[in-house]
Amino acid sequence: MRILVTNDDGIYSPGISALARIASRFGEVRVVAPDVEQSSMGHAITASRPLFYKKSPVNFDGLDAYRVNGTPADCVALGSHMSKIDVVLSGINMGSNLGNSMWHSGTLAGAKQAVLLGMKGIALSTPAGNSEPDFEKLEPYVAKVLELLLENPDLTLANVNFPTDPTGIQWTRQAVQQYDGKIVPGTDPMGRKHYWFTVVPLEDPEQGTDRWAVDHGFVSITPLRLDLTNEKELTALLQKTPVH
Repeated sequence: MRILVTNDDGIYSPGISALARIASRFGEVRVVAPDVEQSSMGHAITASRPLFYKKSPVNFDGLDAYRVNGTPADCVALGSHMSKIDVVLSGINMGSNLGNSMWHSGTLAGAKQAVLLGMKGIALSTPAGNSEPDFEKLEPYVAKVLELLLENPDLTLANVNFPTDPTGIQWTRQAVQQYDGKIVPGTDPMGRKHYWFTVVPLEDPEQGTDRWAVDHGFVSITPLRLDLTNEKELTALLQKTPVH
């Protein structure tokens, strides 16, 4: 199996090093990641300037590794151009990607770009606070999740979130809830105004969702699809107001 590992935290993130090491048990691994952090870039692609890749300054224990002056989606496109790839693993992100954060997640975008190009895509994330996540503690669960997903030919796109201290694994659905969306103003040391955009959920998560699972200590695996069509509304519209 030919595996491409990418992320949105950048080539220097300890999360991508941990994922590449674990992924090497399952196949031939190549790392292609942004040269700087690209968090919350969503599915942006670079169309206004050329892309370049260079050998990674980080040692990935002998694995081929490159840094790219682009987004996670760019890295997947460029990595699959370098050589044939079967599956893309994106992460392990330093910060959860749960519920509505899937819409702007650069980590998930790497996995989605894989599916758009005909490959399997898996995004992996874990909370990050004031200290670095304990990737050694997570390693058995990361390996188990990869075993589950890589051996399942029917699953093409998945979003995985690891709690800080996992106690099990659950299949989940996306938690679709409103968040506050507040703009918080501040002042930098030079006296200039700046602003932070917050995304704090307004409601408690429902059981069976990704947020609920992680809140209760479970690894959350959410199968996804690229088709955003609301089938229920489409059916109703076709019946009620058909167009010709």
